[in-house]
Amino acid sequence: MHPSIHAQSHPDKPACIMAGSGRTLSYRELDERSNQAAQLFRSLGLRRGDHIALCLENHEEFYVICWAAQRSGLYFTTISTRLTPPEVEYIVNDCDAKVFVTSTQKQEIAQGLSDLCPNLLARYMVGEPLSGYEDWKDALAGQPKTPLEDESEGAPMVYSSGTTGRPKGVKHALSEAPLGSPNPLSEVLRVLYGADEDSIYLSPAPLYHAAPLNYTLGCHRLGLTVVVMENFDAIESLAAIEKFKVTHSQWVPTMFVRMLKLPEEERAHFDLSSLKVAIHAAAPCPIPVKEAMIEWWGPVIYEYYAGSEGNGFCALNSEEWLEHKGSVGRPLTAIAHILDDDFNELPTRKAGTIYFESEATFEYHNSPEKTADSRSPQGYTTLGDIGYLDEDGFLYLTDRKAHMIISGGVNIYPQETENILITNPKVADVAVIGVPNEDFGEEVKAVVQLMDPSQASDELAQELIDFCREKIAAIKCPRSVDFEEELPRHPTGKLYKRLLRDRYWGNKNSRIV
Repeated sequence: MHPSIHAQSHPDKPACIMAGSGRTLSYRELDERSNQAAQLFRSLGLRRGDHIALCLENHEEFYVICWAAQRSGLYFTTISTRLTPPEVEYIVNDCDAKVFVTSTQKQEIAQGLSDLCPNLLARYMVGEPLSGYEDWKDALAGQPKTPLEDESEGAPMVYSSGTTGRPKGVKHALSEAPLGSPNPLSEVLRVLYGADEDSIYLSPAPLYHAAPLNYTLGCHRLGLTVVVMENFDAIESLAAIEKFKVTHSQWVPTMFVRMLKLPEEERAHFDLSSLKVAIHAAAPCPIPVKEAMIEWWGPVIYEYYAGSEGNGFCALNSEEWLEHKGSVGRPLTAIAHILDDDFNELPTRKAGTIYFESEATFEYHNSPEKTADSRSPQGYTTLGDIGYLDEDGFLYLTDRKAHMIISGGVNIYPQETENILITNPKVADVAVIGVPNEDFGEEVKAVVQLMDPSQASDELAQELIDFCREKIAAIKCPRSVDFEEELPRHPTGKLYKRLLRDRYWGNKNSRIV
């Protein structure tokens, strides 16, 4: 289960097709170019357990870089292209990356990093290189296309939230199994979703996200062709399913919403009969949206609930969901426990923190406190989400971990935004929360207590939004600002965000759209 195997049996088969441009990367090209990149990393002195980072738009070269690191025994971190240069710099430095790869298309980020990240041994650019970057294509050209003598399994290290609002890398021990051994995700694709060499997988989301990254790498292990959309577009997604005869795909609920809002004549125009499996995750799907998708596409909708931590995996198909509407599935790889704040087990339909009992191990890079907080005295681990189990063992989510906001499938951690807003001299106190949004599930709202309450105005609200956008990615910034005379804090300083959120979520049983 490795691209190098498929390069021998099906050398000219496309490993990747870019849906918009039509550019392809065959398994032979993927194998040879990832070997050259692995040789390049080794020539720089990188050894097993070292780290690289990349910040790249959806591009076929994305896979060359990732597979090069994977077959070199390296950790690789894929960084969101929507971050600001200081945010990218933090991740590059925190993961101790020795190599950073970006592209001409991301030159604003690249230029912002030109004098930063002192641990980097080399910086490369896909496309015409800017000052301070070497040409990625030229760097590979001088390297042999043969495998390293000491190939071994590397691993992705994606970034999640830290206790201070800074993201933290989710780190797993590198596998000691021989290169190409089956991994859990390739087995999920093969066993649960029936993927094989003849399957065509459509990935409409940014590859830097954990699910698109890991699922498409799992597809390459199985020898599938992966069709990658440069950017999501509702019409183009349907067109891609028809054009490439897609059998498998993965979505977030926002994408479902966008496709459902298309005029009926446009939706009916495309032949979607090849589609056997449409997976969705990243954010729970509104019940009416999922009902409409099953009615439209048929019982091909599959849902799962899991995290990059890999401590538990829940899943269900369309038929199971229709019998347990709102559920995210039954645990398949672990035993789920619902615990109260004193770590006591709760009965069915009683909401508490969701823990998983499994053999999976992980840590949060450079954050022993966060790692410790994810464990219970029994040895169970949690992502911090709140939910309950029904009598049939199906899991339901009712609240977000650490007030995390999910907007369009993207995780947003409000502490980081709060840390920016509180530095504004006009702000006395602030709470950033997720509020309902019909298209994105949730959107970011700031509730602000001013130093001078008489200054509250629409103009000041926009000023605070602009203040945020100067410092962090726009998706993390509030789309609206409300003013309160005083935020609900306990005398100890604890902010009761639930009281604020309840005003916007009303009487909904779940605070997840």
